[in-house]
Amino acid sequence: MAKKRKKFLARMQAKLFFVVVAFTVLFVALMIRILYINEKDGKRYEKIVLAQQSYDSIEIPYRRGDILDRNGTQLATSEKVYNLIIEPKNILQSDEVKADTVAALKKYFDLTDENINEALKDGGSLYKKMLKKLTYDEIKDFQDFVAEHAKDDAKNVKGVWFEDEYERYYPYGSLACHAIGFTVSGNVGQGGIEGYYSDELNGTNGREYGYLTSDMTLERTTKPPINGYNIVSTIDANAQNIVEKKIAAFMKETGAKNVSALVMDPNTAEVIAMANSNTFDLNEPYEDSAIAYQFSANDEGGSVETQIKNLSEEERLEHLNQAWRNFIISDGFEPGSTYKTFTIAGAMEDGVLNGDESFFCGGQLQVADWPIHCHNHQGHGQVSVEQSLMQSCNVALMQIAQAEGRKTFSKYQDEFGFGQTTNVDLAGEASGLVYSEDKLNPVELATSSFGQGLTVTMMQIGTAFCSVINGGNYYEPHLVKQIVDENGGVINNIEPTILRKTISSETSAFMRHALEEVVSNGTARKAQVEGYTIGGKTGTAEKLPRGNGKYLLSFIGFAPVENPQVVVYVTVDEPHVEDQASSGLGTIIAQTIFEELLPYMNIYQTDEENVSVGEDIGDEVASPVFDGEAPAEQLSEDLDIPADEGQSTSEENGETNQDAETGTGGTGGENTGGEDAGGTSGNAEGQTENTE
Repeated sequence: MAKKRKKFLARMQAKLFFVVVAFTVLFVALMIRILYINEKDGKRYEKIVLAQQSYDSIEIPYRRGDILDRNGTQLATSEKVYNLIIEPKNILQSDEVKADTVAALKKYFDLTDENINEALKDGGSLYKKMLKKLTYDEIKDFQDFVAEHAKDDAKNVKGVWFEDEYERYYPYGSLACHAIGFTVSGNVGQGGIEGYYSDELNGTNGREYGYLTSDMTLERTTKPPINGYNIVSTIDANAQNIVEKKIAAFMKETGAKNVSALVMDPNTAEVIAMANSNTFDLNEPYEDSAIAYQFSANDEGGSVETQIKNLSEEERLEHLNQAWRNFIISDGFEPGSTYKTFTIAGAMEDGVLNGDESFFCGGQLQVADWPIHCHNHQGHGQVSVEQSLMQSCNVALMQIAQAEGRKTFSKYQDEFGFGQTTNVDLAGEASGLVYSEDKLNPVELATSSFGQGLTVTMMQIGTAFCSVINGGNYYEPHLVKQIVDENGGVINNIEPTILRKTISSETSAFMRHALEEVVSNGTARKAQVEGYTIGGKTGTAEKLPRGNGKYLLSFIGFAPVENPQVVVYVTVDEPHVEDQASSGLGTIIAQTIFEELLPYMNIYQTDEENVSVGEDIGDEVASPVFDGEAPAEQLSEDLDIPADEGQSTSEENGETNQDAETGTGGTGGENTGGEDAGGTSGNAEGQTENTE
């Protein structure tokens, strides 16, 4: 038996040897074949595997165009930023790759193990956004490390890349914030030029695609993005800074509910500067600082910070809308005596006046059943046409309007653009409210003549005033001069557009002289600037309800009288002074703007006789206009406004609001009473007041 077992073992050993040898030969042959294939076709098979994986094209963002001032200064631009992207699937391909990649992410970025491990939970993902809006300086060290150590320390750093993006940036913060606007949700313009010209500023995204050709070669193709156009505005950054500096100084020293200023070129209706006192940082439009001016510390609500913190989301948005609101185009108010400019200009142009007439002011005028007083209850006596403007005589203006009649008066309301939008290239413009011809009954005609009972916007007054002094050309106001591509090629030249002729050059010359007399010898002597000839008109509108001592003061002026080159229009809403009506603050602020703006604009001095600023000769102060109860109900119904309630003419989004208690608010404007004659809506006691 032992011998048989031995023979069996020998055969088995032989077979085993044969099998081992055969497998060894096959294994060696397989290894040789694998090495051969890898050497010859490794890249091809790698691409086949890559083709079987999911692969998304990469979007390449466009760059939103810049907004420039008229001299090429950047007011808004887009800066490239980077998003840190990781690919969990590639990072988790091995423990070594994971360890080295995680170490690099922690070293060069503000990431923790917890942050990274959370992102790596989705192990099959090829896209996880870890950090947003990094600057080039923040990613440079990591990029240098990967590039310089690709064969040693960084060879296992995988699945990390950067996605390009652009972030809107405003180099001057709050400068011209209401004129420029800002962006939300990426490249969606909000307000100002950003909103109105958003389509022109935006471009088209590009894409990078990867694909395999028929011979299995990996190719990449790029469809480049088309960047947005640049906008060259009419704004002058230096002039804007001058205006904002003067407003800020006034707000710090005196203060008011709001101060707004509009600077225009009268020969083109280009807006050179546009400013409101409630500025906000365009880089942070949603921050608390944007709405802080709307609050004051008190015992009930606590500190300003506490009051803001306690706002609901809806309340906060309402306050933000109010902060972003541009008073100059979106809010209506009664203009007061500045409107007398257009009453006289229309009468002169239509031949109702020839300039040689005189009118007697005995302190009041009987209109229908109503005695309507002048601001000077003792009367101005006999006044010429020029003197009626210079002394701001309501009685003379009412007689002029009576001579015109409702048809002619209504005609020039339309000619000067009141009751209609100016079509300025900004969203949210209000149209104001004026009496239609059939509603211009004797009392309405009389009060409208001196700017009471109707409402206007600053843009309407500014644009119409330009036509009065430039020879009668009514230009469409605008804030943009050119649209250019990124290489400077002109896409669109926005030339000044004359919409109509309002008055003749002869009437315009008469009005320039009359307006100069207002500044030289009349109610606007505070507007004088040494060495310059300036013309203009003041306004003092008492707000509703009448008798509350709250006023909106204004002044619109131009220089030089011989060759008008700039118009400055200022409104001051409820200045923080005891006697608002006679303070002349609108004129004073305008004078400080003129004083610095004229030399900056290289406007030479032409008045050698004017060597000092005019002294205060005493503005007209508030005094009752109507005897007894004012016809408030009748006048309010004619404009479809409830009696004793303020009218708001802000028509953004097609709405006209009526709210005297809440002020301009986030969604509506605030009405003010008639400047020189009080409001036609009256007050609770039936008293209206006239001021100048």
